[in-house]
Amino acid sequence: MAKKIGTTADAMSVAAVLEVRDARKRFGDALALDGIDLRVNRGEWVGLLGPNGAGKTTLVRAIAGRVRLDAGWITLAGDPSSGRQGGRRCGLVPQENALYPFLTARENLEVFGRLYGLGGRALRERIAWALVWTGLADRAAERTAGFSGGMKRRLNLACAVLHRPDLVLLDEPTTGVDPQSRERIFAMLAELRDSGTSLLHTTHQLGEAEGACKRVVIIDHGRVLAEGTPGELIERTLGHTHGVVVTLDRPPAAASLPGGVDVQGRMVRTGIENVAVELPRLLALLHAAGCGVEDVRVVRPDLHAVFLHLTGRELRE
Repeated sequence: MAKKIGTTADAMSVAAVLEVRDARKRFGDALALDGIDLRVNRGEWVGLLGPNGAGKTTLVRAIAGRVRLDAGWITLAGDPSSGRQGGRRCGLVPQENALYPFLTARENLEVFGRLYGLGGRALRERIAWALVWTGLADRAAERTAGFSGGMKRRLNLACAVLHRPDLVLLDEPTTGVDPQSRERIFAMLAELRDSGTSLLHTTHQLGEAEGACKRVVIIDHGRVLAEGTPGELIERTLGHTHGVVVTLDRPPAAASLPGGVDVQGRMVRTGIENVAVELPRLLALLHAAGCGVEDVRVVRPDLHAVFLHLTGRELRE
């Protein structure tokens, strides 16, 4: 059947910097990717979330051209990710800093720039830009072995974007940095996004993803479980239910409380939708049961709660 031009699907395809379709990969008996579909549009900041072993690392390596899929396909701005042009359209910021410790900041930038095909005046201009962008212009001649964690992360990020990639793959970009460095890194990432660069951000810091990412994709066991804006995921998964935890001065009698209330010693847990109406009613019941209230905590639904709801609470090693 001939493909129709001008459809919504076509428009989405044209806008997409990254497209992953039916990606499958097996390592021996372990199924790492089980038919994942993923799209990242130009200038979009997408969070890729999942517990350990969910398939995130395999997917990122496949996008970067470092893992060959068993089935399915990946394109970067229309080019196969495994091809030379596809590889140059992508920048990778690994979880562990990929820097040469005995080279200076400037020398590291020069090495990575040449690896991405830059040279001459273009490379000199990009290095000058990167040193200012990272706040390291006054440290350009120093070896990176003596840099702080935050300085190394900023330089690592600059090395990955010297060639102006269409897509940057971020693997836990704020691991091991202090709050000030984290804020600076996020400002740098926002600047990249505003310039039209697309970001695919894997992280276990769900608050970071909820605050920064326009869209979030949650995967587990090699499959996409859910995707949407953080607000959409919260609404579809948990609705408007707030969690309430009340600490009492003594354990309450279970018979004095309505169904749906979990009692664990002096702790009472439940979910409510209308805080203004239902919380006073709960506190009145506890008071009538002869219990004094020592503390009340109301927790709004967030991405952390969505993540645990979809992937479970068991430890993943």
